[in-house]
Amino acid sequence: MDKTKIEEMKEKLFYNPKHASEVISESEVDAADGFCEGYKEFLDKGKTEREAAAEIIALAKANGFTEFIPGEKYTAGEKVYYNNRNKSVILCVIGKRSIIDGVKIAAAHIDSPRLDLKPNPLYEDSAMALFKTHYYGGVKKYQWTAIPLALHGAVVLRDGSVINVCVGEADDDPKFVITDLLPHLGGEQNKRTLREGIRGEELNVLVGSRPFKDDDSSEAVKLNILSILYEKYGFTEADFLSAELEAVPAFKASDIGFDRSMIGSYGHDDRVCAYPAVMAALDAENPDYTVMAVLTDKEETGSDGNTGLNSSYMTYFINYLAAMEGYDGYEVLRKSECLSADVTAAFDPTFPDVMERRNSAFINKGVAVMKYTGSGGKGGTSDASAEFMGKVRAMLDNAGVVWQVGELGKVDAGGGGTVAKYVANLDIDVVDIGVPVLSMHAPFETVSKLDVYMAYKAFSEFFKQ
Repeated sequence: MDKTKIEEMKEKLFYNPKHASEVISESEVDAADGFCEGYKEFLDKGKTEREAAAEIIALAKANGFTEFIPGEKYTAGEKVYYNNRNKSVILCVIGKRSIIDGVKIAAAHIDSPRLDLKPNPLYEDSAMALFKTHYYGGVKKYQWTAIPLALHGAVVLRDGSVINVCVGEADDDPKFVITDLLPHLGGEQNKRTLREGIRGEELNVLVGSRPFKDDDSSEAVKLNILSILYEKYGFTEADFLSAELEAVPAFKASDIGFDRSMIGSYGHDDRVCAYPAVMAALDAENPDYTVMAVLTDKEETGSDGNTGLNSSYMTYFINYLAAMEGYDGYEVLRKSECLSADVTAAFDPTFPDVMERRNSAFINKGVAVMKYTGSGGKGGTSDASAEFMGKVRAMLDNAGVVWQVGELGKVDAGGGGTVAKYVANLDIDVVDIGVPVLSMHAPFETVSKLDVYMAYKAFSEFFKQ
């Protein structure tokens, strides 16, 4: 058999994902780059779950969506959004088919690892004012020292009024920082494990160092900071008790590489899937099935709480839709399908030992489909059926979506979870599909522009099915 025939057989029989730029046109590469300009803007505007939710709602309103009213009757083609406590959002476009045939769901999360201020955060020590923090989600604590930080969030006053805070993002804004020990004196610190190199109680944010003018008493620096906050925002130290303030990296989203092929930013996990899902929902016009983009909170801490997907708000929303046609919600759920839109780890050639190359996702090889996540013996995952995997595979291939399979590292190397298991517990067929990420959960993560665009194509095609 000649070499050409053998090569044809390999092409036909082997599974060999290719670099996306090898299989798509130059015009589609340009489309991906253009799509990612909007994504970078979204990243900079929505660094917290509250800000991301507000930006999603603003985009929805600009594209003809109206606020969902329970009990209202909606007809095919109408577009609605549901705001759950300003931290999670559902975008929905009513389909032409009866709701009893099920809905198409793309579920992503809009929270990211960060540092939350403790309820009573402000203190003074050695003529410096600092905030105590409690890290949120899975972080490598040492990565959060000696980088510029911004403060975002909301403070609720005793009278119920809400003050929105954002300091550190404008070019002329002050930034904040967590200090680290100089290497000259770091001998004992260097003996700690990497995990303990910086401890949770050492993640203290430096916020000031000048005392209140004409005050030579104790805690004069703290008093000065409180005076500045009261003058600018009108809140006192007691108001921290009813605040949600988050320290996040002050970096802006940037192109990475001489070829500008990648995006570096805080918050790719999981806004890199949330944005494509949102845009796919905004673009959905008169779909066959009712489609939903669910942008949820609290995934990084287990999806618990009334804004996380382990709660019932999505179920209640679908119940409302079912009631419009006189059906029970469970009848709709069991016919529904979901793409759990969450990221996976991208193979990193600098750290290959934790990955199993044959089942790893690579940047620029398209959106990654993960049959299961979890850890060890598939603990904490839904494990999509072969039938649903086959359906998704055919959908992606027929639509010209560049995709690959992925797994979150070697079997015994660790693992992680997504919202898929909570969706599956509702008797919904679900599989994870998302963008591979380098440096996941770091203050500055990296993704491929082509992979981001393929996620958008995948969700758009899913909503057309």
